[in-house]
Amino acid sequence: MIARIPSRSLKTGLMVAALAVALAGCSGDKWGFPYKAGVQQGNWITQEQVALLQPGMTREQVRFALGSPTLTSVLHANRWDYPYYFKPGYGEAQERKFTVWFENDRLTRWEGDKQPDLQPYQINTPNAVADEKADKRLTEDEARQKEEADQLKRDSAAPVSPLNQYPGQPGNAPEPLK
Repeated sequence: MIARIPSRSLKTGLMVAALAVALAGCSGDKWGFPYKAGVQQGNWITQEQVALLQPGMTREQVRFALGSPTLTSVLHANRWDYPYYFKPGYGEAQERKFTVWFENDRLTRWEGDKQPDLQPYQINTPNAVADEKADKRLTEDEARQKEEADQLKRDSAAPVSPLNQYPGQPGNAPEPLK
């Protein structure tokens, strides 16, 4: 037997509560429901990759430096396009373009938007500032160690005279007193 709800106001209250819960699930802020996935299309190119380009490179060398082009046209066989588009689930869309031109299968020129310095997985990391400080400290330590090694080389290459040696060193026995 099915239980019956006796009052009409109780039925209305339960329906309103169910409707409120259903509509709350459809509202959207960043709290997670509904989830909006980011859409990424194209090639992510960094400044480091662009710095590898040199006029006269072959198509294979350019492909190695930048990756396979997203767009190659039959009508423009001497041009490769590297567009990039990213629409995050929440926020502003990003769009960049980069194009390289060839003549006789050799790179002649390239142009496009300013490319980022980092890969996507390196951006917005919680330890990005700490990583940058650690890298700076590491390069300072390497420079200091190199300077110390150079100083040791200069010291060992200096001419040796009995006046600047410690008298207790082997081979530098003092003359006996008379």
